[in-house]
Amino acid sequence: MAGTPRFEGQPPIDAYGDGGFRLERQRFEGSIIVTPRGLFPWGVTRIEDANATSLTPLVDVIGEFDFLIIGTGPVTEPLPREARKWLESQAIFPDIMGTPAACRTYNLMLSENRRVAAAMIAVD
Repeated sequence: MAGTPRFEGQPPIDAYGDGGFRLERQRFEGSIIVTPRGLFPWGVTRIEDANATSLTPLVDVIGEFDFLIIGTGPVTEPLPREARKWLESQAIFPDIMGTPAACRTYNLMLSENRRVAAAMIAVD
């Protein structure tokens, strides 16, 4: 991820593709987690590699979002059972979809002033 994110509030995702994301005219390489407290690199390139450790940034902000969207890459794929069980043990019940749909849904929820967080796997 190039540089430290510099934006006020929680920005929408302006673009995705080419292995990264753009938020407020800033490019971030690789997968990301976006929360009300900021953007974090997410070292997951395939949804089957998601686990409790990789999703830990979400625990620090549990009380600050009501919805979690997980973008699984080019298409919708299931979240690994262990990751899902861990999230549910934290009272987090994610919506799972392909990254393109997840970006659109995240932006829509932000535009409606809903409390949302997202974990997005980068796509080409």
